[in-house]
Amino acid sequence: MTITIADERFMRLAVVAATAGIEQGQTPFGACIVKGDAVVSCVHNGVWATTDIIAHAEAHAIREACRQLGTIDLSGCTIYSTCEPCPMCFSACHWARITRIVCGAGIEDAKAAGFNELTIANVTMKELGGSSVEVAGGCLRAENVRLFERWLQRPDRRVY
Repeated sequence: MTITIADERFMRLAVVAATAGIEQGQTPFGACIVKGDAVVSCVHNGVWATTDIIAHAEAHAIREACRQLGTIDLSGCTIYSTCEPCPMCFSACHWARITRIVCGAGIEDAKAAGFNELTIANVTMKELGGSSVEVAGGCLRAENVRLFERWLQRPDRRVY
């Protein structure tokens, strides 16, 4: 799947959200959900702020998008994630019927930064599970990997 200029524009919003999260002591993950050209939700990870292990950026963005749109069916939406979604978040995207996942860094990048990742690629989950969600990786990868580098410099960083 081809990455477009619009994809890069929306991914940069996810990067801004992740950066804000880092500054608030959260982990370096952000997600932005878009329907058409309209941003529906754009958030950062909230695991430590909420002491909710499933408050990943993608899950938080999906909750907010469902509230904003008044539905659990996010067909026609694209989620921009600063890192390839974990299996839990990929499943949430599938169940919400999100049309596309566009991600920046990869699961291996998160693992290299010290996160306890299950290294099951989204394309593998898509194939094994028969999901119709489209997956495109590597969107602004260098910018997204820099989020990990910025986070690793913080003396107050916490991992899960």
